Amino acid sequence: MFIRKAKLRAAAAAVTTAVALIGLGAGTANAADWPPLREGAYLYSGTHGTGTVSKVDLGDPGMCHTLSAPARSVQVVSGSASVVLHPGPGCTGAYSWATGSLAQSDLPWAALSYHVVPA
Repeated sequence: MFIRKAKLRAAAAAVTTAVALIGLGAGTANAADWPPLREGAYLYSGTHGTGTVSKVDLGDPGMCHTLSAPARSVQVVSGSASVVLHPGPGCTGAYSWATGSLAQSDLPWAALSYHVVPA
């Protein structure tokens, strides 16, 4: 019984890895629409890294920053920090959305504020 569970876990891990790699491959095709990757974190007023750019202050972890214009996409290249985005000003709202330390994504909604957390 124990060996069967271990084999099932190994198979599940292999499937998860394969799905993740397929997803990364699909994401690479869309990467051409985005600006080139650069160190730091950036919020964009449009989808796919378009529109007005706001640089995220990665050196100020935990402090809430309210944006002057809503963000619709984000790009993060940092080995030590990620960004948590909020739909309301002052890091408010019923939900939040967090990036990883290497992220390039359209947001599910317009973000009006953010704070930085360790990755």
